[in-house]
Amino acid sequence: MIRFLLVMFFLILYLILGIPVLLIEWLIGKINRRARDYQSLRMVQYAFKFILKIAGVTATVIGEERIPDEPVLFIGNHRSYFDILLTYSRCRRLTGYVAKKEMLRYPLLRDWMRYLYCLFLDRSTPREGLKTILQAIEYINRGISICIFPEGTRNEGEELTMLPFKDGALKIAEKTGCAIIPISMNNTYAIFEKQFPKLRKTHVVIEYGEPIYPGKLDKETRKHLGSYCRNKILETIAANQSLV
Repeated sequence: MIRFLLVMFFLILYLILGIPVLLIEWLIGKINRRARDYQSLRMVQYAFKFILKIAGVTATVIGEERIPDEPVLFIGNHRSYFDILLTYSRCRRLTGYVAKKEMLRYPLLRDWMRYLYCLFLDRSTPREGLKTILQAIEYINRGISICIFPEGTRNEGEELTMLPFKDGALKIAEKTGCAIIPISMNNTYAIFEKQFPKLRKTHVVIEYGEPIYPGKLDKETRKHLGSYCRNKILETIAANQSLV
């Protein structure tokens, strides 16, 4: 419980002390948008790495060199809130995450998320969901990577299982021609959700798969792109379970 309280204290302190920083970053953005973007990215990455350290999380990372130096669509299995901290803290390029629209309820946090090109997905109607996909396509075309968890929510089932993918997410890659980078994560559920609200020292495994370019796949595979990508991740988490 002490780890949880320390993480919450740090997060609240960061958000409060970050109020003037948000203003400064806004001013910097008026002069040099790229400088502001990368400063915001590195500051949030520092905060995430510090939270992971407080929580006692260590990670074995495989295949990071496979990520091309270009905007990509990251997709991954999703079992913990810490999936976001673990992956975002490793992003080399500007990367926007797709989050639920409910995150808009939280002032300051939502402001940082907007600075970091996060998108807030409203699934109330197909039209609203399409708006988010179109915005993500625009970001990719501007050189900003996108990360989405195509299961649509956290999977609370067995460790080596995944929920079905929402195929709409992969349209981002199909429409832009960017690479899809599968992210496979093992044991993240054990950090927090398994013994909520306690945090436990945990070792996790993260593997970045080979880039998947939809345009280079055969017609039949492209027709079932969601299942193809999901199976790649399922195979990897099964293979990496022995490393936990």
